[in-house]
Amino acid sequence: MEPLTKTSEKAGFSPGTLVHVGEKKVEKTRIRIMDYDLDHIREKEVNHIEECFPFKDGPSVTWSNIDGLHEIDLIEKIGGYFDIHPLILEDIVHTGTRPKIEEFDSFTFIVFKMLYYDEKTEDILDEQFSIILGSNFVISFQERVGTIFNPLRDRIRTAKSRVRRKGADYLTYALIDTVVDNYFIILEILEDKIEALDEELFTSTAKETFHDINNMKRRLIELKKAISPLREIISAVQRKEFSLIDESNLIFFKDIYDHVIHIQETIDINRELVSGLHDIFLTNVNNRMNEIMKTLTITATIFIPLTFIAGIYGMNFKHMPELEWIWGYSAVWSVFIGVVGIMFYYFKKKDWF
Repeated sequence: MEPLTKTSEKAGFSPGTLVHVGEKKVEKTRIRIMDYDLDHIREKEVNHIEECFPFKDGPSVTWSNIDGLHEIDLIEKIGGYFDIHPLILEDIVHTGTRPKIEEFDSFTFIVFKMLYYDEKTEDILDEQFSIILGSNFVISFQERVGTIFNPLRDRIRTAKSRVRRKGADYLTYALIDTVVDNYFIILEILEDKIEALDEELFTSTAKETFHDINNMKRRLIELKKAISPLREIISAVQRKEFSLIDESNLIFFKDIYDHVIHIQETIDINRELVSGLHDIFLTNVNNRMNEIMKTLTITATIFIPLTFIAGIYGMNFKHMPELEWIWGYSAVWSVFIGVVGIMFYYFKKKDWF
């Protein structure tokens, strides 16, 4: 996952001062609008945020999606027109904001982490996702342009779909649910990699395998860290603490809550599995080291008596009876072979190899 944003970048500014903290992930901010009711839908991409303003007081539901948080002037215009508190705008442009949900007089603010899996780097990327829920509008803020909400847009385009029959609070549910569904996709990818690591352990004790196991442990920890706060957010919604969320839609948020619980439990199980793989790897390394040491010990033990005998007859004494014996050389080799044979028999009997 990406490194933590540096809060020190806005140190010294007064509260509510808008300073983009985090990585600039798009060159130009992209603004897309979907305005719909049961019978009609209007969809367009606009160049100026002012084009979103006429939809604020309409009878239909309006979803304005902002891709890119670095254009402070644009964020300030949104805040001024929709009467969004400067501290909330500050949270939107500060990509290290703690996930939370807060209700104000005319809107509800939700912020949490959206996750992606990068197939090229095989890493989990995260970005901050913020939602402003009004009585008949939703404004969402992303750090980068993505395709995660394309299936939701297709559902909105479908006449008579549930999202077309419901209000802005249901659209908010649908956005959160889409993000949570993507968590499942990432978790499935990680589970496949854990299975591959499990199989790899039977044939490899390479450092790369150990590195992959440690990376997997880190990913699971970061995944839980990103997902866990969403449980408290949905729990607060279920307690009926927010007036803009209709009671008839609480059952849908309960479904999200169940999904988040399921994800957390699955992460915990996978963390235990990876910890087990970590222990197995270390055990395999120790076993391999023990086998090497046993082989070296057996080899050394066999050559100790041979070295002793060779050392005796390598001494430079003038009078050694065996040196003049015609069968002396053959006799020494016979002793060598006999000693090695006896020791091999003994080691085999002890099942040392």
